Amino acid sequence: MCYTERMRAWRVHQYGDYRDVLRWEECEPPPPPSGGVRLRVAASGVNFPDILAIAGRYQVRAPLPFSPGLEAAGVVDAAGAGSRYRPGQRVVAFASWGAHADYMTAPDAAVFPIPDAMTDEHAAALTVIYQTSYFALRWRAALQPGEVLLVHGGAGGVGTSAIQLGKHMGATVIATAGSEAKLQVCRDAGADHVIHHRDADFVAVVRELTGGRGADVIYDPVGGDTFDRSTKCIAFGGRLVVIGFASGRIPDIRANRILLKNISVVGLHWGAYLDHEPDRLRRCHDALCELYAAGAFRPVLYATLPLERYPDALDALRSRDSYGKIVLTTT
Repeated sequence: MCYTERMRAWRVHQYGDYRDVLRWEECEPPPPPSGGVRLRVAASGVNFPDILAIAGRYQVRAPLPFSPGLEAAGVVDAAGAGSRYRPGQRVVAFASWGAHADYMTAPDAAVFPIPDAMTDEHAAALTVIYQTSYFALRWRAALQPGEVLLVHGGAGGVGTSAIQLGKHMGATVIATAGSEAKLQVCRDAGADHVIHHRDADFVAVVRELTGGRGADVIYDPVGGDTFDRSTKCIAFGGRLVVIGFASGRIPDIRANRILLKNISVVGLHWGAYLDHEPDRLRRCHDALCELYAAGAFRPVLYATLPLERYPDALDALRSRDSYGKIVLTTT
């Protein structure tokens, strides 16, 4: 493909609400970076940070204009000088932006081969949420067989992935969600126990389920009051993993709570490993592909939509009507 061919892309020329500022345009495809690739996108994953990036509120501000989107699966179209990849290879890639378009670029450190048996849709749903949960449970919380794992927001993308991986690691999984339909999503993902957090006090239920001991590991992408209350149902020596703040409030914790129960509060900013320990991303991808091949999990897909319907996908995310993952396809 020559660089003069145009591509379709969702573009942002000014920060704001996605319904106001997203534009469906034709533009020039980006050249492949040195030590990286340009891929022809087949499927891309929709994530809540897309909304933040479009509004200019994500931790890394994309330079205007830009195409949002963190992850995509497809075929290498062109490789830059020094890249380990070659045109024609099926890959999945992660970048700070650029996925919701016909073409996307990424450095080799954030590009991973897709196994033949994995669909483009599953590959597009793999990187952000499953790597997040694998890093959090395996390397940050050191989850052990027989421990109790409490997953908040269990029906979401990171939630369903945490349930699936937690079960594979041998944990008893308790999941919270806010509707009967989403509780069923948690059950289907493998949760042993579910809690409707709008109808029940999850602190009391967790204590009851664990004989008063509490959860050994708490996986929290919600923050706010959920984080505050989680400190009341964590086991002695437990680990509370901070994944994000979907509630909108960044919580605080008093140090005496950490001391008295010998608990650890650990953070997981998965994307930062690309700069600090990129080899871990590749090791994680390889491990996830092995688990996928063994049938240990399948991504939970709420919907697969054409790329043109990206704003509708964001509506479903923002309204919290969706569960699992939404994937966009270019065909």
